Amino acid sequence: MKAFYVAVVSSLLTVSAYAQTPSINMMRDETVRTPAEREKDKAVNDAYKAQMSKIPDQKGSSDPWGTVRSADAPKAAPAARKKNQN
Repeated sequence: MKAFYVAVVSSLLTVSAYAQTPSINMMRDETVRTPAEREKDKAVNDAYKAQMSKIPDQKGSSDPWGTVRSADAPKAAPAARKKNQN
């Protein structure tokens, strides 16, 4: 009877471990692109680069509090160090 229980438990453990392994091929097959697909990819890439070149460069500071602070604001003084008297 013990052998039966051991066989059942081992089969249950084996089945759950086997279920976790994928049975599909995870490797991507190498596909050959046709000349028409390459031309289409090149046209899309060129259109993307053309649109990206139209975006102006960001100028100025991106500090949201820049107009709130005054230019002559006092800077925090460094904390005075206490001498260790041993």
